[in-house]
Amino acid sequence: MRACREEKAMQAQKINEVEIIGRPETSAGKAVRLAMASVSAGFPSPAEDYIEQALDLNDLLVTNPPATFFVKVTGTSMVEAGIHPDDILAVDRSREARQGDIVIAIVNGELTVKELAFSPIRLIPRNSAYPPIVLREHDDFEIIGKVTGLVRRFK
Repeated sequence: MRACREEKAMQAQKINEVEIIGRPETSAGKAVRLAMASVSAGFPSPAEDYIEQALDLNDLLVTNPPATFFVKVTGTSMVEAGIHPDDILAVDRSREARQGDIVIAIVNGELTVKELAFSPIRLIPRNSAYPPIVLREHDDFEIIGKVTGLVRRFK
């Protein structure tokens, strides 16, 4: 029985579009040096001369640590919004989601990332290959949090 509950909990964390991967580290972070100069896509410049401060990604992505968690994107329904598989999204549960916000939601037990729309309430994918999710009275629906940032690792 316990194994079944644990398996269901794990499935609920990675069903559709995202996988919950963790919370921000609240102890001393690992800061990275930040160059205080703009970067052109042309010729390289000696950025080392412009490094002025340290950058902690928690400072950049997290405004409310107790309410923030990170998810890893596993689907392609948001590629036209610049959200791709393997991206890491910062999600804040304390921020109110409004029309047009990108949210993490649970719909009938499936975790997903979509754009929130009203009248009627629906979740809009940002990939023309996917249909919108129009929510009905019988649907089990909950907005888990508002996406507030994205980290992408180039391969």
